[in-house]
Amino acid sequence: MFAIIIGLVSLMIMAYLGWSILWIAPIAASIVAVLSGMNILDAFTSDFMSGFASFARDFFPIFLFGAVFGKLMEVTGSARKVASFLSRIVGKERAILGVLLGAAILTYGGVSLFVVVFVMYPLAINLFREADISRKVIPGTIVLGAFTFTMTALPGTAQVQNYIPTEYFETTMMAAPIIGIVTGLIMAVGGYFYLSYRANKLTKAGEGFTEPQNKVGTESSGNDPSVFLSFLPLLCVVLLINIFNVEMLIALFVGIILTIILNWKAFHEFITALNDGAKGAVTAVVNTGAAVGFGAVVQASPAFPAIKEALLNIKGGLVISDALATQVLAMITGSASGGMNITLNALGSDYYQQALEMGMNPEILHRITAIASGASILPHNGALLTVFAITGLTHKDSYKDIFIVALLIPFAATVVGILMSYIGIV
Repeated sequence: MFAIIIGLVSLMIMAYLGWSILWIAPIAASIVAVLSGMNILDAFTSDFMSGFASFARDFFPIFLFGAVFGKLMEVTGSARKVASFLSRIVGKERAILGVLLGAAILTYGGVSLFVVVFVMYPLAINLFREADISRKVIPGTIVLGAFTFTMTALPGTAQVQNYIPTEYFETTMMAAPIIGIVTGLIMAVGGYFYLSYRANKLTKAGEGFTEPQNKVGTESSGNDPSVFLSFLPLLCVVLLINIFNVEMLIALFVGIILTIILNWKAFHEFITALNDGAKGAVTAVVNTGAAVGFGAVVQASPAFPAIKEALLNIKGGLVISDALATQVLAMITGSASGGMNITLNALGSDYYQQALEMGMNPEILHRITAIASGASILPHNGALLTVFAITGLTHKDSYKDIFIVALLIPFAATVVGILMSYIGIV
């Protein structure tokens, strides 16, 4: 246990200092191996690389198609059109709501989270400038819209965090719709009111909008599609997955083809978009795979059977065990999908069998696993570091807001979801 704790602390410290997960995951795994008395070479070449390769094998196609779809939505101007349309509807006086809705719609429709950040940041700059709101609130707003309720809670969301549990619990991406909607509303409404309060507090303190060092805007290329054509690929992906029960991979492929057909005038951008999307997918799956590899070494350590036994026998029942294991491992690895995958690889079959024996609907485990995985954004979270890199802000500027809207409130929503499951609401 001491070995695992030292490895985890090392991982978080090195990530906070800005080291790449590609380096720190093997280093932290080596620390666990050495202090546990494991053979360090076997731990790396067998356990670490097996976990890494298994994750890449199982989920690279989803990452690839999601990243390419998102990149095509970006270069064709479709994502910008969706975001700006929603912002015009809510008005500049509700800039936070505009950015929140734009990020939420794109995420729910299957656009890669990293692409959503790139698309929404310039729009947020324009809206926050007009409303004279401090830029410090931008990271929290984007994270709330993209990394919380639409990533994990809302039934049918076309994100990998909603897809992974289907592989273990034999469920669909519409699993536990009532729990998903209620917990999603808690995150969205609670987060929005907090960010509005935070913006007003900064304004009263005399801290309004300040220009970023680099010029950022959302100027149209002049060839952006109409609002209807911009929404159509997103709507198509969601309907195919949730109404026609099409596999997520096929739905994303159809979304890619439809985006290309509807924007054929921008064909000169397609090769670049496909290449950039593929590069982004490789980066995302490799970073997450490294975190999963670290978890595989922890799983192979002598102490893990005792940890597994303790998690399976947590007082309060199966759902609490599932939620706690998922959240803790997602916090440790700095990745919602990585932590979820480690948990389900180690415990998923046990959870599923116990649920069937108890007469519990496996959809509950699906939804609670997804929600708990998102309530995990610590300072070393990989997606969070990307947000700060894009916005040019720091942990000191904005992490407090992100902690509240993307960890504290989602944790509260997870608790509500667990309570709903106990009284038979699914």
